[in-house]
Amino acid sequence: MNNPKILVVEDDSTVRNLITTTLKSNNYTYITAANGEAAIAAATTQQPDVVFLDLGLPDLDGVEVIKRIRSWSQMPIIVISARSEDGDKVAALDAGADDYLTKPFSVTELLARLRVAQRRITTVEGKPGDSVFHNGKLTVDYAAGCASLNGEELKLTPTEYKLLCLLAKDAGKVLTHT
Repeated sequence: MNNPKILVVEDDSTVRNLITTTLKSNNYTYITAANGEAAIAAATTQQPDVVFLDLGLPDLDGVEVIKRIRSWSQMPIIVISARSEDGDKVAALDAGADDYLTKPFSVTELLARLRVAQRRITTVEGKPGDSVFHNGKLTVDYAAGCASLNGEELKLTPTEYKLLCLLAKDAGKVLTHT
């Protein structure tokens, strides 16, 4: 994954602008949210690959946002917060955050942590060009155009096979009907 979509959740417009300007100048795609409810909605509908999340949001605590996202997704969440106490860091990490960056932060460190998240995404999704998807007893062989369960080939219509491929390629993400 060369260019992940980043969800930037930050209520402070100055910090949000710094992050988005950094992402834009490094050719990343991003979307923004200024509060927890908007963040959860964006995570659900926009399907970002990585989340940059402030903990001090006006409507929800960032830890609650992490818990809600973790209930349906394993997308990397990098906390960017002014909270520097060990208890806050541990609570966020225990709730499911993958990394924690304390404000003020350097842009180079932010980008380095994003690259780490990108490596994690690549490891989870597999190497580009993988032609076989495995999940438990389900196997989808994209190159052969077939799927099997418990070693037995599934008899699927073309539409069913396309739907299965779509779900397999986006495993761990919430997909809309469209």
